[in-house]
Amino acid sequence: MSVLDWVVLFGTLIFIVAYGVWKTRGSKDIDDYLKGGNDAKWWAIGISIMATQASAITFLSTPGQAYADGMGFIQFYFGLPIAMIILSVTFVPLYYKLKVFTAYEFLETRFDLKTRSLTAILFLVQRGLAAGITIYAPSIILSTLLGWNLGITNLFIGALVIIYTVSGGTKAVTQTQKQQMAVMMGGMIIAGIVVINLLPANVSFSDAIHVAGKMEKLNLVNFNFDLHDKYNFWSGITAALFLFVSYFGTDQSQVQRYLTGRSVSESRLGLMMNGLLKIPMQFIILFIGVMVFVFYQFYQPPVFFNKVAKQQVEESTYAGELKQLEKEYTTLFDEKKEAIHGLITAVNEKDDVKISVEREKVLSLEEKSKLIRKEVKEVVKMANPSAETNDKDYVFMTFVMDNLPIGLVGLLFAVIFSAAMSSTASELNALASTTTVDLYKRSMRKKESELHYVSSSKWFTFLWGVIAILFATYASLFENLIQAVNLLGSLFYGTILGVFVVAFYFKYIKSNAVFIAAILAEIAVVVIHILNTNQTAPSWLTMGYLWYNVVGCILVVIFGYLLQAIGGRK
Repeated sequence: MSVLDWVVLFGTLIFIVAYGVWKTRGSKDIDDYLKGGNDAKWWAIGISIMATQASAITFLSTPGQAYADGMGFIQFYFGLPIAMIILSVTFVPLYYKLKVFTAYEFLETRFDLKTRSLTAILFLVQRGLAAGITIYAPSIILSTLLGWNLGITNLFIGALVIIYTVSGGTKAVTQTQKQQMAVMMGGMIIAGIVVINLLPANVSFSDAIHVAGKMEKLNLVNFNFDLHDKYNFWSGITAALFLFVSYFGTDQSQVQRYLTGRSVSESRLGLMMNGLLKIPMQFIILFIGVMVFVFYQFYQPPVFFNKVAKQQVEESTYAGELKQLEKEYTTLFDEKKEAIHGLITAVNEKDDVKISVEREKVLSLEEKSKLIRKEVKEVVKMANPSAETNDKDYVFMTFVMDNLPIGLVGLLFAVIFSAAMSSTASELNALASTTTVDLYKRSMRKKESELHYVSSSKWFTFLWGVIAILFATYASLFENLIQAVNLLGSLFYGTILGVFVVAFYFKYIKSNAVFIAAILAEIAVVVIHILNTNQTAPSWLTMGYLWYNVVGCILVVIFGYLLQAIGGRK
């Protein structure tokens, strides 16, 4: 990167951290530190909720997901507005009525301490691991692109977050997320405008849309019901709905965002803002990924987007094989480029027969290109068995570094770092709150001063930050970063949501029954995931991971009901 890019990158990050520390210094009691003094307005709550969910993984993986698979991922968010309505009607009023610091305090009121503690611990395990992935996921990409050491990149992101989150608590998270969200969306929109303007002079925006559509990148909705398909209308409106209700209603990293509101109405409006704007936001990010795909139909893309891994092959005994595959890839690209121009001409002439012929030719050449890329990945794996061959997450930032003008490259890196900081800060803040309120204050040190609990919250924030950095340092990359976070959540959220569903709607089920039911349900979900991963699950248990949220929730209810019935008879 140029000197200007480095100035833009570090200037943006330093300003955000310094602003967060200065603006929120001097918290004197636990209410101010953990709930921000309950003075947040609805729009600030909405921004905070969206910024917490929009991690660096969103901005790294989502464009790459669209580049590879089109815009079908948008279906994942179809259940979000419904989830926001459910939470606004049920969860939010109850949390405010009980004046809770965490979502899990309510469970002791409804059940008992052990159920509250179990659910809090499940959250801490899930979110503690997720915090590590939230740091690690962008770090492994950024370290590769910037030429930094991975451990130093993990430490850099984690340290920046720890500084202002320890200093100002929840209010610091909310305050900094305003600037971070502005940088994130502003940078992405600018990148979208630039990629469209970088298309060849003889290719209009309308032509680009036609190319994307004919190459099946704009298929938004799939109504085919298939449990094996992770992203279709039905999984988005049902399985993802369970995930969102659990995430926004029972995950402290989100609950803490709207518990800072001045009133129930402010929190409800913040949630509804998220429900209304999240899908358009994801649409924009996915659409940018599709436009990057169209750009690379006219300007040859790398045969493999991870340049460091590719360079390792070039320096190995497999260099000749790679060079031959690159030569074949270039030949196919030239043929496909010519066919795409023929497709555009046919579309403009409105010649349906010619459109069909040219489209089939383009799709056939695209499939051949994919096969060559697959062979390249096999060569990469042979050259370095530990190399990650899934290069989707490198697509967008490779485009940025190779094609964006000086200054904008630094801004886009600032987008990724800001997103990583934003979501990590919320996670550390929530982990510290849950540890302090649900475990330390409730079961260990019950009668200490306000300053003691503020101090302990700061130390727990620091401790979870260190744990997240350590986990990030020793973590391994999943198939796709955005899928990794959703998978990790799906393994735990169903069980946690099941406990809350029982608490709200099944008064018949008591504490001992729901406690045992939650443990059994979590074991069942983990076993189902292992069977699916090893491809040994029977057909009726084979499913996409989003359905774990439904299974976990339903199993808690069923097990709880059966155990209560057995216990009642005894």
